[in-house]
Amino acid sequence: MSTAELACSYAALILADDGLEVSAEKIQTLLSAAKVAEVEPIWTSIFAKALEGKDIKDLLTNVGSAGSAAAAPAAGGAAAAAPAEAAAEEKEEEKEESDEDMGFGLFD
Repeated sequence: MSTAELACSYAALILADDGLEVSAEKIQTLLSAAKVAEVEPIWTSIFAKALEGKDIKDLLTNVGSAGSAAAAPAAGGAAAAAPAEAAAEEKEEEKEESDEDMGFGLFD
């Protein structure tokens, strides 16, 4: 990740933490205040458009739980969804083919 991407990410997090709208102008203002000069204006607009209308705090708290978040309301709770997910993961692992099944091994 480049310095420009990191700086824009941190600026967006600061704006979200303060409850402010994430816009290209506000990101650029924060970057200027932090004396981060090597950020091209395209990065601020990319981040602003990508985060437009999204709740950043909600995105951060639900990282990696997109599948369980959709299944939880339908199943009646996260506790009911957890065993189903574990069973699905086990089935996926069983379906994976090993090198031996293909007729060759690692050291052949």
